[in-house]
Amino acid sequence: MANLSRVLSVLAAAAVGALVAWVLLRPAAPKLPDSATVVEQMREVARLETLDVALYKKVTFTPEPAATDALWKDVLLWASYTLQNPHGRAIVFADAHLGFDFQRFDASHLHASGTRVDVLLPPMEVRVALRPGETEIIDSNLDSAQTAQLLEKARLAFEQEVRQDTRLQEKARQSAERALRGLLLTLGFREVRFVDTLPLGAAG
Repeated sequence: MANLSRVLSVLAAAAVGALVAWVLLRPAAPKLPDSATVVEQMREVARLETLDVALYKKVTFTPEPAATDALWKDVLLWASYTLQNPHGRAIVFADAHLGFDFQRFDASHLHASGTRVDVLLPPMEVRVALRPGETEIIDSNLDSAQTAQLLEKARLAFEQEVRQDTRLQEKARQSAERALRGLLLTLGFREVRFVDTLPLGAAG
């Protein structure tokens, strides 16, 4: 009996020692950063994740424009009603930039529960910039001011086209989500979800 008691005591001591060692040596729970730090780092990453798309369009303006594309009809009708016997052709090049407006992103767009975080992305932002060095006006009777107005209308038409292109917007969203998920995982979160709405009262 004495030997059995001794063996049990040794086993109990070993078990306690193993438990103490496990408690002392187990990985510490990740220390998650505060919301302000997360927001700032997400803004920095998002600035690098703008989707850039090169665009071009051949625009023709004549006395009786026949536009089949509703987005560009305004460009052609403007030339028809503004000029006497307007004529000419233009090949317009532009760059479209699609990204999320992270200037409007703050802690109210995040909800962390333990190591899980829900993210409500801000609105998509679309910007279009013409490339005047590559844009070519051909056989035109427009003066410089009229040309500038026509090009601005073309830029707005490009912008409307891009805003209605769900394929491009989805591509920009996926790119941003990949980059932001990677950032949040490196900050210590284990699960990142992009949601359309946050639970009422859960923001922050």
